[in-house]
Amino acid sequence: MTTVIAFILMFGLLVFVHEWGHLIFAKRAGMLAREFAIGFGPKVFSFTKNETLYTIRLIPAGGYVRVAGEDPEIIDLKPGHHIGLEFDESGLVNKIVVNNKSRHPDARIVEVEHADLDHTLTINGYEPGEEEKLSFNVHPEAMFVMDEKETQIAPYDRQFASKPKRKRAMQLFAGPMMNFVLALILFTILGFVQGIPSDEARFGEIQDNSPASEAGFRAGDEVIQAEGQQVESWEDFTKIVQEHPEETMTVTLTRNGTTEEVEVTPRSVKAQEREIGQVGVTRAFEDSFAKKATFGFTQTYEWSTLILTNLGKLITGQFSIDMLSGPVGIYDATDRVVQTGLTNFVMWTAVLSVNLGIVNLMPIPALDGGRLLFIGVELIRGKPVDPQKEGAITFFGFALLLLLMIVVTWNDIQRLFL
Repeated sequence: MTTVIAFILMFGLLVFVHEWGHLIFAKRAGMLAREFAIGFGPKVFSFTKNETLYTIRLIPAGGYVRVAGEDPEIIDLKPGHHIGLEFDESGLVNKIVVNNKSRHPDARIVEVEHADLDHTLTINGYEPGEEEKLSFNVHPEAMFVMDEKETQIAPYDRQFASKPKRKRAMQLFAGPMMNFVLALILFTILGFVQGIPSDEARFGEIQDNSPASEAGFRAGDEVIQAEGQQVESWEDFTKIVQEHPEETMTVTLTRNGTTEEVEVTPRSVKAQEREIGQVGVTRAFEDSFAKKATFGFTQTYEWSTLILTNLGKLITGQFSIDMLSGPVGIYDATDRVVQTGLTNFVMWTAVLSVNLGIVNLMPIPALDGGRLLFIGVELIRGKPVDPQKEGAITFFGFALLLLLMIVVTWNDIQRLFL
């Protein structure tokens, strides 16, 4: 149950921060943000505030911010269409009733001759059976009512496509950017709470009933040699240990100014489809204010570099697609991380936030990076990509991502039960 709660909190935080970035910069640009959603599928909870519908949906596989102009939201009013109009105190149309007009007895029935709800905000037409031409001005925040569902109209200047390229690009980039900001904050908090991991192969905590505890390792011991190999950093030591699962190793370390040799047999654990060794120790931490103040930046940079390197290996075929994890694999990893303590869980959340930011910036249709690529093409061509072509490419990209998610999730399930 602890893992379930931790996973929900972590997932909710990562998605919320990402989508909140999109929402804030959409509103700053003057776009009409119709919906802010956590999850997909049927609504579990919703409320409306400041023009935006906030929803929590059933399937925890992401989220979205729906901005006016990105999807067909209201039908076009065609000549001959009979509609009902309601007015505010100033005489502007504040409600356009498309059907079920009998439920709106105060609405004025009009046969449409021409309607423009994007630019001029006018509706021209006639009362049924009359010849006098009528013209009505529409309030820029008027409601379009169809099947008793109200949708706020979006004049062109409130739509995504109407904004300058830099504002559209910033609105798309803001989501991944906020994931990097979240990671930086979490890493900084960790730095001030627990200190800065030492670069030396010096032990911090020794886990109970671990190979390290059985071998007599103590906090503060510093490894200088392992299996005949010189050890100069913590990474050197962990690499040697991982290469010797269930094999007795000789470790040379310094303790209180003296040098000792200790034998230890790393426990075998499964990681990324292979067996690696672990002895059950954590690295020591330093108490340096300067390093604490910069820890968030250095860790965000280092993890970004590592993730980009691994993505490059995946693209070039050096890594198999089987090494990817989806929600099921992340849940399983979260389960193991939660058992090791709160600080490791916070670190895991920060790493996933960096990963989410980078993945979303990849130039793949349907992701933020793919949409940024279209704006780049528009900048080079001097005109936007045809909306129908962009929509078709985005749909194709979404289908590929969905297929990849199915494959990755299937692999995750197999790893759990095989």
